[in-house]
Amino acid sequence: MVNGKSLVFGVVVGSVVGASISLLTAPNSGEEFRGKVKDQSTRLKDLANQLQEDGKRLKEQITKTSREGAALMKDLSQDIKVSVESWKDTIEPHQESLQNHLMQIEESIKELEEKMNSSSNHTKG
Repeated sequence: MVNGKSLVFGVVVGSVVGASISLLTAPNSGEEFRGKVKDQSTRLKDLANQLQEDGKRLKEQITKTSREGAALMKDLSQDIKVSVESWKDTIEPHQESLQNHLMQIEESIKELEEKMNSSSNHTKG
């Protein structure tokens, strides 16, 4: 928010300096000069008010978006948690079966290795 305030301050100061320089360097009578100063002052006030209103709207929009984002993240987090739990519930019953199958495969491989070793020993001897 500091950057926003700096921007508004910079715009206002820049406008005042620019208006002052243009008014001071233009050859006008005192009455014309006062009229122009008054017009410039009115424009600057309007600009400052507009910037202030825009800043308030921006702040409100950011606050609203932040709240909506937080609610969305909470919902998303809950959905992910439910999905993970569902996945666990689906996988766990099969996990033991898969482990049993893997153990059977390992035992079969060991038996084959033993048979191959014993048959190669018989052929050598």
